[in-house]
Amino acid sequence: MLEDKNTKVRIAFFVILVGISSMFAAVVTDHWAVLSPRVEKVNTTCDAAHFGLWRLCTKRIYIQEPDPKGKGCGPISLPGEYSISAAAIAIIGVGFMILGTICILISFRKGMDYLLKPAGMFFTFAGLCIIISVEVMRQSVKRMIDSEETTWIEYYYSWSFACACAAFVLLFLSGIAVLLISMPQMPRNPWETCMDAEPETQE
Repeated sequence: MLEDKNTKVRIAFFVILVGISSMFAAVVTDHWAVLSPRVEKVNTTCDAAHFGLWRLCTKRIYIQEPDPKGKGCGPISLPGEYSISAAAIAIIGVGFMILGTICILISFRKGMDYLLKPAGMFFTFAGLCIIISVEVMRQSVKRMIDSEETTWIEYYYSWSFACACAAFVLLFLSGIAVLLISMPQMPRNPWETCMDAEPETQE
């Protein structure tokens, strides 16, 4: 791999590692959304909830004074018990992310840079999977708020949701960048074909 190309791949991989961290944080935590009923009076209790890909966590909170931010009971933090199906898509994304990491690490070996193309594709697919999970989660929140079977009216998206969105941006754009870096160098002259271009000098 050319030294310049190697440097670009390492920079892209650093950004990818940040995206991987954001994606793992989003997948394993339960603060995608915080739900609460509208608080109309004080000195009473209300049932608040926050949830992620794996469970819905609920807690009964005693309200002594109105929330100045107008967000009702939340935010809260406690163990809970509930699952929603957006997790399946996120797990597929994690699988793509692991495959991409393996490919890009092996590509640093001499003569193995052809693995950059599948690595870029895997990271791009991982980004797409997590943004699909974000949309499924958003629709789930909307259904829960609109349902007559729940008392939750107020809601907002929390830090796990932000981590998922950040993971999409970092993984998708970095995957595209790795794909572009892995492309063969363009001929220097208009009349020069790709086969006639000078081969890349190995380290």
